[in-house]
Amino acid sequence: MDTWNGKIRWSCINMALSDFYASHSYYKTRLRLITRDSKSDVVGAAAAALYLIKNAEAQAIIGPQNSMQAHFVINLGEKAQVPIISFSATSPSLTSLRSPYFFQSTQNDSSQVKAVSAIIQAFGWREAVPIYVDNDYGKGIMPYLIDALQKIDARVPYQSVIPPSATDDQIGQELYKLMTMQTRVFIVHMSHNLSSRLFTKAKEIGMIRKGYVWIITNGIANSFNSIEASVLDSMQGVLGIKTYVSKTKELQNFTIQWKIKFQQDYPNFINAELDVVSLWAYDAASALAMAVEKVGITNLGFVKKNSSSNLTDLETRVSQNGPKLCEALLGARFTGLSGEFNLVNGQLQSSTFEIINVNGNGERGIAFWTPENGLIRKLKSANTSTYSTSKNNLGPIIWPGDSSSIPKGWEIPTNEKKLRIGVRVNGFSEFVKVTLDPSTNTTQVTGYCIDVFNAVMETLPYTVSYEFIPFANPDGGSAGTYNDLVYQVFLGNFDAVVGDTTIIANRSNFVDFTLPYTESGVSMVVPVKDSRTKNAWVFLKPLTWDLWMTSSCLFVFIGLVVWVLEHRINDDFRGPPSHQIGTSLWYAFSTIVFAHRETVLSNCARFVVIVWIFVVLILTQSYTASLTSLLTVQQLQPTVTDVNQLIKNGDYVGYQEGSFVLGILKEMNFDTSKLQQYNSTDHCDELLSRGSANGGIAAVFDEIPYMKLFLGQYCSKYAMVKSIYKTNGFGFVFPKGSPLVADVSRAILNVTEGQKIKEIENTWLGKDSNCPDFNPQVSSDSLSLSSFWGLFLIAGVASLSALIVSVCMFLYNERRQILMCFGNSESSIQRKFWRTLRIFDKKDLNSHTFRKKAFEEKSGIDIGTSEPAPNTNYPASPSSHSTCQESHFGFLGDPGTPCREYADLNPNDQVSQPAAII
Repeated sequence: MDTWNGKIRWSCINMALSDFYASHSYYKTRLRLITRDSKSDVVGAAAAALYLIKNAEAQAIIGPQNSMQAHFVINLGEKAQVPIISFSATSPSLTSLRSPYFFQSTQNDSSQVKAVSAIIQAFGWREAVPIYVDNDYGKGIMPYLIDALQKIDARVPYQSVIPPSATDDQIGQELYKLMTMQTRVFIVHMSHNLSSRLFTKAKEIGMIRKGYVWIITNGIANSFNSIEASVLDSMQGVLGIKTYVSKTKELQNFTIQWKIKFQQDYPNFINAELDVVSLWAYDAASALAMAVEKVGITNLGFVKKNSSSNLTDLETRVSQNGPKLCEALLGARFTGLSGEFNLVNGQLQSSTFEIINVNGNGERGIAFWTPENGLIRKLKSANTSTYSTSKNNLGPIIWPGDSSSIPKGWEIPTNEKKLRIGVRVNGFSEFVKVTLDPSTNTTQVTGYCIDVFNAVMETLPYTVSYEFIPFANPDGGSAGTYNDLVYQVFLGNFDAVVGDTTIIANRSNFVDFTLPYTESGVSMVVPVKDSRTKNAWVFLKPLTWDLWMTSSCLFVFIGLVVWVLEHRINDDFRGPPSHQIGTSLWYAFSTIVFAHRETVLSNCARFVVIVWIFVVLILTQSYTASLTSLLTVQQLQPTVTDVNQLIKNGDYVGYQEGSFVLGILKEMNFDTSKLQQYNSTDHCDELLSRGSANGGIAAVFDEIPYMKLFLGQYCSKYAMVKSIYKTNGFGFVFPKGSPLVADVSRAILNVTEGQKIKEIENTWLGKDSNCPDFNPQVSSDSLSLSSFWGLFLIAGVASLSALIVSVCMFLYNERRQILMCFGNSESSIQRKFWRTLRIFDKKDLNSHTFRKKAFEEKSGIDIGTSEPAPNTNYPASPSSHSTCQESHFGFLGDPGTPCREYADLNPNDQVSQPAAII
């Protein structure tokens, strides 16, 4: 080891063995520390290792400095069964060798990638560019780093590779290339010597300024003690991942002792400092000494093993103690100067990392990262139950350019040309209109989508230069479909696409979309026709058939109820059967026009009639209003409401030229020969007006923004009847992973939530139309039973209640005669029932009506005579005759039952005994 760092680490190994000898003097005369200087190349390291194993019969080797040396030394150690311990080779590629004789007593580079990704995630940066040295050390970490960034949805658009022997001009050329890119987050992974030249050059060309983010790995951060002050000045604002070493009392005592010893050995070297690699060297030597103590020093030689003659001399002689030393090293557990020493599968377990910020003449700790807790401000405040990537857990950071504002991680390079925005030339001119000025040969792009994009870009917190480029052929026509235009962004021919471009799944596989700024969905528009009925039976249409039938049945039921309630007390509801039936039906149906003349006398009947009149009033008024609407109001109905009907009829349908709707129609099994294109609202109106039978179309399918624009001009002729496909609306197109997408999407929200979007819509799409909305799913021409069942229920309950009360009163008042009928055991049940009905058929002479009439008759006519009273000019009242003559229901006739209708009133208005018995 010919560098000062090598001398420092060698002195640490010496002190580890000296400390071991101090407590184990027995081993001092029996163990030798054999050194063998080697060059930094692979050949020199292999030669040194071969000498130590073959000639010196070394029992263990400490010291492959890098992965290139380690590969060869590990191979030699495995053949000779000699443990190889490395404290500085950190490449993850060494782990893949899986040699039982190799021990990596240093942190693997892959253990820090999660700490790097946590920083990037904390600040929300979406892209990062790794800058690494082109050797095993640099390339070994890349797969792990890229995988960690992908897990937090951060892209790696470019990987910058620096050769180990690169000149300053080569480094500058690569840095200039990075300046032309949008990404401003760089992750540097290389040796501290090469990184010193890199940052010096970056400072020189202006890349250590505001807006840039530099993150260095622990290979550089752990060697800050050896970085010159001029280089530190070029690294101001850099963030770093550094292995954390707790400043214990043991470490402080060792540092004092080491400085005294090192100064004695190397008096010309001033201000020597220990780094973490030196501490790993001390711990590795200590672990090896403990393993030797455990195994013992017997059988330290090499033995010749039985093998074929094809093996080399090195392969035929193996160490006797090698396997035992390996087992003892794997079992070593102790707290070293660098922290906990524990080799799992030959690999030192990762520990805590400290996040540092280069500021002034050195570094400043701003946070810690642990595998369990992520980013934390202080180790003592760690909560083992949560993993955090919050930037609030980081201390104050001074960024490059002495800035305290967080860089956004990307910017539009000022030395790059304007953003090339592709626009479509054909289509609805209200959305995008491309106009060529022949005199100046310039292109002017206007329209709804263009104004929205301009408004969005104005709200960004930074300036973006752009220009619109028509996607057109040399003759001015369209160069392809919308899909072709979007694909140009994927190919890199355009930096973005602005226009009426729909967000759909298959396009998102190639590009990124912003949030939508219009409504979404594909709908069908068809012509409308006046559906007013012009036939003789139009008066039946206001009500549905079930309402007609229910109303008729309820009319009959109400008539029956009123007859039952009035039959025994009202002469208007008595007489021959045909007369009674006609009167009941006449009374019920005459309530439709409120023409009923019969007077109801029962209170129950009056209650039923009042409720029924209310129901009839509402029903007739609703019928009148519906019929008036059918005969006078224009009823616009779509000509077609079902897509399947169009397919079945073989009708022609239309779609916009170049639209993805063509694919949807094909998926719906429309015949390709039945599909016609249109490219403007006027062209669409012309096709729909002609109709499918006359060379036009029966329906048009397009996205809702187009259809709303179309209906705004022709709302009296067409209607939007159905949404057939769900889309996400119009969005702006950018390349995959473009950092502009997030900022533009937020700006779209600001524009669409304000008044600006309304002004743009009024300018290009017109103000809100007065056209009525059409929704065939909720419109109806006829009134249905569902609208009146509540009223019918009230009428039915009222009628049944009155009927039950009336029947109960009848059974109570006539209980004696009914009991006499049922008391005769010789009569059959049927005969008893008919006698009960006959009793019901008689007049109720106890009612107020007949008592009043009997009193009037007694005042003017003697009972039992047929001569009229002196003051009467009318014939005798029917009530003066026998009830047997008045009862005309043949089924009630029973000659064996006496009649009881002639009655006389005593002076106290009480009914006397019958005046005559027949």
